[in-house]
Amino acid sequence: MRPFGEAPPGDPAAARQQTAEPLYGARLWRQVRHLLLNLPVGILSFVFTVTGLAVGAGLAVTVVGLPLFAAGLTGSRALGRLARVRARASLGARVADPEPLLPARPGVMAWVIASLTDGLNWRSALFSVLMLPWGVITFSVVLVFLVIGWPALPWVARWLGAVNRLMVEQLLGPSRLSERVRELEDDRGAVVDTAAADLRRIERDLHDGAQARLVALAMDLGLAKEKLLDTELTGEQAAAAEMVGAAHGEVKLALQELRDLARGIHPAVLTDRGLDAALSSVAARCTVPGGVSVSVELRGPDGTVERPDSAVEGIAYFTVSELLTNTAKHAGATSATVEVWRSADRLMLQVGDDGRGGAVGPDGGFRPGGGLAGLAERVRAVDGVFLVESPAGGPTTVTVELPWRTRAPRGAAR
Repeated sequence: MRPFGEAPPGDPAAARQQTAEPLYGARLWRQVRHLLLNLPVGILSFVFTVTGLAVGAGLAVTVVGLPLFAAGLTGSRALGRLARVRARASLGARVADPEPLLPARPGVMAWVIASLTDGLNWRSALFSVLMLPWGVITFSVVLVFLVIGWPALPWVARWLGAVNRLMVEQLLGPSRLSERVRELEDDRGAVVDTAAADLRRIERDLHDGAQARLVALAMDLGLAKEKLLDTELTGEQAAAAEMVGAAHGEVKLALQELRDLARGIHPAVLTDRGLDAALSSVAARCTVPGGVSVSVELRGPDGTVERPDSAVEGIAYFTVSELLTNTAKHAGATSATVEVWRSADRLMLQVGDDGRGGAVGPDGGFRPGGGLAGLAERVRAVDGVFLVESPAGGPTTVTVELPWRTRAPRGAAR
């Protein structure tokens, strides 16, 4: 184990910087300033954190107790952000910023739950409490050596700074588990995006390759059929004309099947025009007697229309398409509705019908291997939520919540 304050092995640049740095240079005074300021910062952090948590815990039996307690934890998290900035500037700490606290759903209770269950909040509160005794120690020791221990000050400041840096990195940085989770989320997002890109490429290849050739073949056979019909034919020629006509029909059928296959892989209208046009096209093909009403509103907080990740668009499209197919085949409904909107960083879908209901079992579960179970698995693969309300006698409402992006921006952790 290397002594505190020394450069890590294999880091010659940092080692040279430490060797070339004069003992009483700017680096020492940055450390001294940091260690002296630990006391006032520690007092403020300790008072704020302990007061907030104590008041929140004391009022826990009331409506405002838990929100106050959560606010105390969130405030400690903000103080931890300040501690990271100070440690980077004065002590050379290498600590990444955690990801922002993101409640699972909008609302005060969701924020309270997220705050109370967030590990960094609790570690930040512990750091704020420890800062008071630590601030007393660093202030006292540095002050003594400033007055009577001047020759040993650089080494004392270096060791105290190393301990302070270690505290910040261990308590206020992203945990190994959260870093691993973020890596896995990025990997999963990359896989989802790659799969969506492959599906779009296959659809384009079918559209521009096999489908275009079948269209040309159908046109040639159609022209040949017309020419044969315009002439008088002998028995063998009439048989050949029938074969040409049959081949023309088979080519048109194969072309339609290929178009349906390409649409099932990834519809071109979704790539070109987005969810609004794609879902309107699905609704127009749906065989529900009273038709399907579609409403899509994807404006962001600033009022501009944005599109989610292409992989999320694909999941949303196929989910709605499958739900409408189930409605047309099994629900006995006279009408259906599709609503799509954006809520913060989530894409919300709701598909409803006035059919007979009973789409889920008495316990609210899905039939294993059924269509709804498959849709739920697809949605949950990207951390989505799939909820079905379908009492016997109807109506049925399916609500789906998807992330707006499959991968969060780098640079912050939970």
